[in-house]
Amino acid sequence: MTDKVLVERQDAIVTLTLNWPDMRNPMTDQAVCDFLISTLHRLQQDNSVRCIILTGAGKAFSTGGNLKHMRDKEGTFAGDAVQVKDNYRVGIQQLALAVWECEVPLIAAVNGPAFGAGCDLACMCDIRIASTKASFAENFVRVGIIPGDGGAWFLPRQIGLSRAAEMTFTAEPIDAQTAQAWGLVSRVVEPDALLNAAQDLAARIAKNPPRHLRMAKRLLREGMHSRLESLLQLSAAYQGACHQTADHEEAVASLLEKRSASFTGD
Repeated sequence: MTDKVLVERQDAIVTLTLNWPDMRNPMTDQAVCDFLISTLHRLQQDNSVRCIILTGAGKAFSTGGNLKHMRDKEGTFAGDAVQVKDNYRVGIQQLALAVWECEVPLIAAVNGPAFGAGCDLACMCDIRIASTKASFAENFVRVGIIPGDGGAWFLPRQIGLSRAAEMTFTAEPIDAQTAQAWGLVSRVVEPDALLNAAQDLAARIAKNPPRHLRMAKRLLREGMHSRLESLLQLSAAYQGACHQTADHEEAVASLLEKRSASFTGD
């Protein structure tokens, strides 16, 4: 357990809040990584969960690495080159895999600066909504390191290689409006409307059958690197499974009967 991440549930929607505001919600704390990893794994096993919102407490979403730990060679940054490599592999890199592989739709509600690993964490999510106070920076080189959490894989897939290179090489932040223009975020809203916007979107997602949401997400993920023929094969297999479910029958019946559907995850 950790008090640095808050977990709240309302119906089928779970909100995870990074809760270390005085440090601007750093992502390199091992306890934070371990808790998020275990929580995401648990939520993935719960078919009653249909959407997850990830946000930050205070003024920042997450400003990435803990600079004091970097200075003092503590935590993730402790030890020689081999030890630091191993720290990354069991910590922030495992979190990257857990977020990316989570089959539950994930919305990042970016309330403030998302820098370094914080920017990459947002990129790992499926959908990003930003406050007008949000900003994004792939600023690793500014502190004399590189994206050790997979950012060089995530960021180009969200905004293209040229813009990802610009962000990585300059280490300069972009504002929320630029992030929207570049396709990094879907929507920009006023700060006091951010969580409501994320919750509204999550509710619209959560109206749909949970197993089918997860299969649709998996197809989107696979489509990013698979050949078309391979994706079609997987799509056919998933489609065959979908047609056998009670939720598919309920969806068709509700449309024909012009009523709201009630999905059970079966």
